Amino acid sequence: MKSRVLASALLLALVASGCTGDDEPEAQTQQPQPEDTATALASGLNARDLSKVALTPDTATTAQASYDAVTDQLADTPVQVEVGDVERTGSTATATLRWSWDLTSATWDYESTAQLQYADDGWQVAWTPAVVEPSLVEGEALDVSSVLADRGDVLGAGGEPIVTERVVSRIGIDKTQLAGADPQASARALARLVGIDVKPYVQAVGAAGASAYVEAIVFRDGETPAEVTAGLPAIAGARAIAGSVPLAPTRDFAAPLLGRVGEVTAEIIAEKPEYHPGDTAGLSGLQERYDDQLRGTPGVEVVAVKTDGAGAGTQRVLFRTEATPGTPLQLSLDVGLETTAEQLLADVGPASALVAIRPSTGELLAAANGPGTGGTNLATFGQAAPGSTFKAVTSLALLRAGLTPDSTVPCTREITVDGKRFTNYSDYPSSAIGDISLQRAVANSCNTAFISQAATLQGTALFDAGVSLGIGLDHDLGFPAYFGKTDPDTASQTGAAAQLIGQGTILASPMVMATVIASIQQGSLVIPNLVSGVTSTPPDGAAPLTEAEAGALRQMLRSVVTDGSGRGLADVPGPPVIAKTGTAEFGTGADLQTHAWMIAAQGDLAVCVYVDIGASGSQTAGPIVEAFLRAAQGG
Repeated sequence: MKSRVLASALLLALVASGCTGDDEPEAQTQQPQPEDTATALASGLNARDLSKVALTPDTATTAQASYDAVTDQLADTPVQVEVGDVERTGSTATATLRWSWDLTSATWDYESTAQLQYADDGWQVAWTPAVVEPSLVEGEALDVSSVLADRGDVLGAGGEPIVTERVVSRIGIDKTQLAGADPQASARALARLVGIDVKPYVQAVGAAGASAYVEAIVFRDGETPAEVTAGLPAIAGARAIAGSVPLAPTRDFAAPLLGRVGEVTAEIIAEKPEYHPGDTAGLSGLQERYDDQLRGTPGVEVVAVKTDGAGAGTQRVLFRTEATPGTPLQLSLDVGLETTAEQLLADVGPASALVAIRPSTGELLAAANGPGTGGTNLATFGQAAPGSTFKAVTSLALLRAGLTPDSTVPCTREITVDGKRFTNYSDYPSSAIGDISLQRAVANSCNTAFISQAATLQGTALFDAGVSLGIGLDHDLGFPAYFGKTDPDTASQTGAAAQLIGQGTILASPMVMATVIASIQQGSLVIPNLVSGVTSTPPDGAAPLTEAEAGALRQMLRSVVTDGSGRGLADVPGPPVIAKTGTAEFGTGADLQTHAWMIAAQGDLAVCVYVDIGASGSQTAGPIVEAFLRAAQGG
């Protein structure tokens, strides 16, 4: 009996002692593990929020601010942090963190470590900038920028460079050269000297770092005004630095079509994350549309920047990928002809444009806009009533309706359609009044003769004729192009009558009217092309221009030069010239004004000149066409 009592007591004692049979005490198996804290750290780094991470007392109040400062320039850059090995030694542990930054053009992968300490019944992270990147020390931050690729040139006919790197002089404030002077005062003085907005530039200089160079303006080599050169030495920190940027031969060379290149805006960066502050990109025109091709593939560079104290602004490269140069953009523009066209328009006050096309290929050789356009692209995208130049289209419709160049049509002094009175232009020759041939009606541009044939054209006849000559149906040519509006006016008889003489609802661009006469000269539909590799096919249902139709149209348009309103072109040297003038009224009453047009073709060259406000096609546009054709012939 005694032995049983002793055995029971011994068993109770063993249970009370908590003996488990394991070597490790139970309290130690329930202790928090460093892996859990490392995982919480990785989650906080990914979320950019360290509020749920256990930190050592000496870093708990500064860690978030430190992390934000170190990664400020990468705040919008996607990052993935994962935990690797965690090595524990007693009450300390080292956690390996695997970082992966998505820099768009490259991925930056590396490892860092975080030191953990066991205290107060838990593991805590001892924060330092090296948690983010192993070489970082206090007072350093990360910065990322693009390694810009050499931008592809824009080439013209024969591979001649149009937009290429050209020497420039960059004028700005170098804040390292201020020698104690007020940077904002210097910025204000420089802005006034070079003629830019003062307030934005002063703000930009004030916000820039102590070692920054803040550009104010760029001048082409040799074009810096003498007063700017003379005034720079008097402004503390003002400097002129030689450089190169992609530029056309002149500031205005095909500018509305080519567009411009400049520093990316915040809006562009928000829309396209592959761009970084300071990058350049095409901002308009062809430079914008083909930016991906011209820009190439930029590289990327991540640096550690010293943010304060001695040596502030110095950098260490942590990661870099090299750029791939952009691919040139080949255009059909002829540098010589485009230059000639722009020179001829330079002194034209109203908005104006000149477009030249090679009929045999459709190549756009010139697309010039005069200074009166205010930088808009009227040459290929303008929209205005083409006036009597559209009679080339109406003539084709009449030929298809059964008329010939010799058909008789009545050219009266006036004609009334549904109460609307139509007349000829004020100096229409009286000798050409009466029953005349269609060819003479074209040569002298008799409005009433064409309107008299309204009943001859049924349904979509006028529209169909336009399509055969390239006007009325849009194509994507790889650049801004307006192909006109020629839809039949079924709302009123007067509207339909006005369309026959290129008014009413008829609209055209200079490019499309050059296309019309190019198609007549070539004898088949011409579709303009400008960008190498971008082509368009004739629209479905477009009736081909026949040889007989083309011959008749050339015959009638030749008579414009020999016997009509285009006589000024009769002695242009070289092959015979065909042409058509056009004057289109717009406005009403005292504000009634006229657009001036002329289209012409000679050999393998077709041209259209448009002046928004002019006396007439022959008086205003005619001399420009003549000068251009003479220049193209070399005389």
